[in-house]
Amino acid sequence: MSLILDSLFSSVAFSHFIVDTFNASRPVLLTYLGLSESQIALFSTIYIWTSALTQPFFGWISDRTGPRWLVAGGVLWMTVFYSAALLLPGNAGLACLIIAALGSSAFHPVGAVQATLRGRDLLKGRETTSTSIFFTAGQLGHFTGPIITGLLLTRYKLPGLFIIPVVSVPIAFSVMYQLRANHPHPRPTQGNKSNRMQVGILFIVVLALVATLQSWAQANMVNLIPKYIKDLGQGATVYGSMAGLFMGGSALGNVLGGYFGDRYPKRYVAATVLFLAAIPIYIASLIGWSWWLFILVPMAGAFTGAVHSIMVVLSQRIIPGGMALASGLALGFIFSSGALGLLFTGHLAEVYGFPFVLTMTTGMVILASPLALLLKEPAVK
Repeated sequence: MSLILDSLFSSVAFSHFIVDTFNASRPVLLTYLGLSESQIALFSTIYIWTSALTQPFFGWISDRTGPRWLVAGGVLWMTVFYSAALLLPGNAGLACLIIAALGSSAFHPVGAVQATLRGRDLLKGRETTSTSIFFTAGQLGHFTGPIITGLLLTRYKLPGLFIIPVVSVPIAFSVMYQLRANHPHPRPTQGNKSNRMQVGILFIVVLALVATLQSWAQANMVNLIPKYIKDLGQGATVYGSMAGLFMGGSALGNVLGGYFGDRYPKRYVAATVLFLAAIPIYIASLIGWSWWLFILVPMAGAFTGAVHSIMVVLSQRIIPGGMALASGLALGFIFSSGALGLLFTGHLAEVYGFPFVLTMTTGMVILASPLALLLKEPAVK
């Protein structure tokens, strides 16, 4: 409770919520504009890569200059260019939407470090819990974003989406005030440098593989399921809600993953939830349109989302004196690898259908589960 009531943590969490509300509106908006699966996959890949590949750079800057302007500036940047995307027609609007992704890139690694540090200070070192709550705020944005977008498009068309940037402005100025001290992140010490060398190449490779498979599975679900549901004859409200339910389940899973990750070995928690994720994903591949999807889709989100904060905290321990850089590298890799996979599976969905992609996604999480058992976490010094 002390963490939720902390004004600094809450303002950063609310900022994460609005940033990912912007991000989550993208698949529904692109579906509404009539793009095909391949076009959605291609655009989403460019969007995600624009955000993901620049995150280490912004994390490196934040480790040296402090978090204030990157956190608040990231929210305001997204506000401006998302609004421009709604105003400008055709390719110009799509280009502004891609430029808006840089705001998400600036925000995410810096916000993740703030969450970790507040957990160490206020929760007696339970950093996975605080990080999971931070990511849950973002995933609640992913949950509400598609639902709100679908409802606004159904009732008010494109002009209705301006409600989202209007709400984001006071949130940006609030977090700017809360971070007014602008303390740089903890710098490396000799102890931290020696600790960094204790992480073997196997740990890094396995962490990258698990993160890739988890991110790819989530990217397949959240980016392609709106188009699949639309093709099954449902309207914007339903296909927007389905994408939102997936991320809502992911938000819940993130909280549970953080809770259990602070109490049990993180590798066992990750392996268990990844294996369980295969069950709802595979059933969804068999049944076509059914109201059971309103249960199966959030279940899949919960099990795949439970791994997210665990991956980020393990990455921060690789470079303990450069936490924002480590967060940027981890988040950038997670998002970009998922986007690269999505480019491939978007084409497969057009050729073989989305149920085939769901079966393939089932195999991804089953493969990731035993790999996660190899992630024996490095100690914090």
